[in-house]
Amino acid sequence: MSVYRSPFERLRQTYEADQICGACGHQDTDTEGGWRVSTTGSRVQYQFVCPVCDAVETRELRLERRR
Repeated sequence: MSVYRSPFERLRQTYEADQICGACGHQDTDTEGGWRVSTTGSRVQYQFVCPVCDAVETRELRLERRR
């Protein structure tokens, strides 16, 4: 039996597999922290805050309506 995961959930899992801080190089293995996601409807933003140096990694997707 498979469990449905939205494309956004699958993308978040991809980001969580690679939680390395670009500022200090810390590799976070904590599965409870991870990437936070927020959306405005036309944008989906994923953010990761490094637990060591508090640097913020941000990835953003912009969604466009097809005409």
